[in-house]
Amino acid sequence: MRHKVDGRKFDMPTAQRMAMLRNLTTDVLRYGSVQTTEARAKEARRFVDRMVTLGKRGTLHARRQALAFIYDPKVVQRLFDDLAPQYANRPGGYTRVQKLGPRKGDGSRMARLELV
Repeated sequence: MRHKVDGRKFDMPTAQRMAMLRNLTTDVLRYGSVQTTEARAKEARRFVDRMVTLGKRGTLHARRQALAFIYDPKVVQRLFDDLAPQYANRPGGYTRVQKLGPRKGDGSRMARLELV
């Protein structure tokens, strides 16, 4: 039984899984959206929302926490300077998972993770 077990493992070691989620988070914040599998999009949504919340705080500590997670310092600067003020009055739900249909090669359910 998996009662109260949070998160997906994606059949990967923890470091590899976290690197994938950090890459997805960085790309969503850089480009505004990213196309990936539905499960990965739903899992990465948690991290994107956390980064936007850090951006809304705007403190030095929050900026350092974001820099520790996001790979590109320019993306962190964009998050704190451009994206966070857009979501200042929004209490949460900064991302949307839009289902796209099966992938041609293996039939995996695809989705687009995008900022609202």
